[in-house]
Amino acid sequence: MTLEMRNVSASVNGRSLVRTLDLSLAAGETVAIIGPNGAGKSTLLKLACGLMPLQQGSVSLGGESISLLSSGELAKRRALLPQECPMRARFTALELVLMGTAISGQSRPASERAAAAQAALEHVGLSDFAARDVMTLSGGERQRVHLARVLAQLEVAAQDNAPGFLLLDEPLSAQDMARQRLVLQIAGAHAKRGGGVLLVLHDLNWAAACADRIVVMHNGEIQAQGTPQEIMTSELLNNVFGIPDGCIHHHDSSGRPYVVPHDLVMSGRASNKETSCILQ
Repeated sequence: MTLEMRNVSASVNGRSLVRTLDLSLAAGETVAIIGPNGAGKSTLLKLACGLMPLQQGSVSLGGESISLLSSGELAKRRALLPQECPMRARFTALELVLMGTAISGQSRPASERAAAAQAALEHVGLSDFAARDVMTLSGGERQRVHLARVLAQLEVAAQDNAPGFLLLDEPLSAQDMARQRLVLQIAGAHAKRGGGVLLVLHDLNWAAACADRIVVMHNGEIQAQGTPQEIMTSELLNNVFGIPDGCIHHHDSSGRPYVVPHDLVMSGRASNKETSCILQ
């Protein structure tokens, strides 16, 4: 199954948010979207899962237009974790995760849905929090409960179909480093099972470490896409993010690039071989 976006544009109140996007995501692939604030990354995810109307273009899942799919079919094929999940009602963590299975798993016995919800909480490291009121949890814990919710949504459907597409918008924003690693391991495991993963990240190093392909957005358009090695170049990062030359290095084992902006530390000092941004 493939998620396809062709010639997609969208606007709100006459303001263009994204323009003429072409993007595909294959089963088993992890694609990271990077770009400055306001580049259109979150809009792209909403369009990809059918939560925003298109001004032009088309979005399809497995060759079928998402506009022709029922809410039940969409729930089985893709799940979105947005940046913010505002809540006012009081639910336990398990109750909230179970909500993710309500549509995609409506044909499943309650026991199977409950087992999927419990397993999803365990995956995100919160199995001991199942009976806790979500509003008593930290921001990072609540974010992982919502991640468990979308994992359970796809899991109950995966018993009949491929695991589906997981769309994650800034899933690391409230996590410490260990949990950031956990979230990306979960995303990678989903892809290895045959699902597709499309995630928005602001941390370029995590994007380079986890993605098969990186998509760079700027001013509502895709500026470039390719492997981390192809994307993480001094020229592109300088043009899009204003990152100075000499800050890109490569991991000894994986060969993947990473960014170390030591120019911040060296501000105001004379530039020389010992104080340059390039690691010697």
